[in-house]
Amino acid sequence: MEENSVKILSAEPVTHNVKRFRVEKPQGYSFVPGQATEVAIDDPRWREEKRPFTFTGLNEWPYLEFTIKIYNDHDGVTNELGKLEAGDRLILHDVWGAIAFKGPGTFLAGGAGITPFIAIFRDLHTQKGLEGSKLYFSNRTDRDIILKEELEEYFGNDFHNVITGDKNTLYEHGYINSEYIRNHIRDLSQHFYICGPDAFVQDISGILEEAGANTDALVFEK
Repeated sequence: MEENSVKILSAEPVTHNVKRFRVEKPQGYSFVPGQATEVAIDDPRWREEKRPFTFTGLNEWPYLEFTIKIYNDHDGVTNELGKLEAGDRLILHDVWGAIAFKGPGTFLAGGAGITPFIAIFRDLHTQKGLEGSKLYFSNRTDRDIILKEELEEYFGNDFHNVITGDKNTLYEHGYINSEYIRNHIRDLSQHFYICGPDAFVQDISGILEEAGANTDALVFEK
């Protein structure tokens, strides 16, 4: 497995618990929107603790970008990542991933599951290719919405926030469940892109299949 030690160029907050890392791009390193790599902290204590993260920048950028949710309630990799700053180093491995844009459709994301879609959205936005697509984004509270302003710019009225935990939300309170999908999604012949916690992906995939969506039109990391 190829290893590349890279320096962190910047590490900045995106939300209260999400951080954006921009790092050096190794020579010849390339990816397509939606792909990921395994990342480790370049420190003897953490070097073997590899975790998968999706690239959220574009391949033509001179650096690589990751947008990572930090879990600081236990002593794990993301908690340690949250402590890193510009000048610290990460180890990147080979590129992999199967989430790719196949045509206009509906994107359904849960929490940090939005991250595999970010590079896809940015790439399509530069090509004016987002027309005809919609985004349904489930989060616990309003302040958990990652890149809210950017997503509003991309999707306009086709950006739907669904908040599960805070009844005082500025958006719709509830869950993306079978009733929600039945009330909001009429066209089951389109592509559906699904990403989030495993239970979210399984539930949404099952609901869409039962509703009549073509299994081949469901795009998620298998």
